[in-house]
Amino acid sequence: MRCLAFLIISFLPLLATAQNREDLGVPLSEISLKNLDLISFDTKDQLFASNTSGDIYLFSAEGKQVNLYSPARQGRLNQLEAAWTVNIFSFSTDLQQYRILDRFLNTLAKDGFMPSEVNLAKAATLGNNNVIWVWDESDLSLKSIDYLRNLIIQSQPLNLILDTDNLDVAEIREFKNRLFMNVPSSGVFIFDNQGNLMKKINLTGVNRLCYYKEHLLWIEGNELLAISLSTNETTSLAQLRSSEASYLQIGQERLAIVSKDSISLYKLPAWLKTIH
Repeated sequence: MRCLAFLIISFLPLLATAQNREDLGVPLSEISLKNLDLISFDTKDQLFASNTSGDIYLFSAEGKQVNLYSPARQGRLNQLEAAWTVNIFSFSTDLQQYRILDRFLNTLAKDGFMPSEVNLAKAATLGNNNVIWVWDESDLSLKSIDYLRNLIIQSQPLNLILDTDNLDVAEIREFKNRLFMNVPSSGVFIFDNQGNLMKKINLTGVNRLCYYKEHLLWIEGNELLAISLSTNETTSLAQLRSSEASYLQIGQERLAIVSKDSISLYKLPAWLKTIH
């Protein structure tokens, strides 16, 4: 009896931990999309999704397709961003080209980078004040470009600043006036809006960043995890029903989980809104 009591007491903390982990509930919609690649929410919880050819699909907040953009010159996208108030931004390493679209997927601007100033753009993101941030792998520099004037504003060599020998950058994103550089083998480097290094987050092996309330969220196996940008504390938030999920994105009142050729669209759970 003593042994049995000891075993029960020993397993109680584990049981409590398992019960504390939340669930996302039942999806609002399951979206099937052949050769699915990237997704992004806009400020109205419309969902934009690209395939590996560079086509961009627009879905309503309920998961119904309402539009499709298929460019004449196709190439896989490395970046798709819809969270800005007005514009949709896409970038393709293969094409060495960026596009800016409106909410109806009409082209507002498209251009390549000037070879004299950007030789090999491997990552790019839209910033404030008509700026595009570019990671130029040819000279290992982070550059900001005024895309209206096609003018380099600043160039910051990073090979001497970052404490890593591997600068294989998966993506760069601007969140809350800070630039996040995701290097899956090393971590996430955070810069201010002048390109100065602020800090490094020891989050590795994640190819797509999801920012929410001063946390970075990602999926590992069938777990939804978060790391605090202020404390570096990692928390297991929820147990997913499938281990096939690869990454997630969060909108205003929606959460999307990406699996192979499939998007599971959820209402943003109340427990996640209270994360701090």
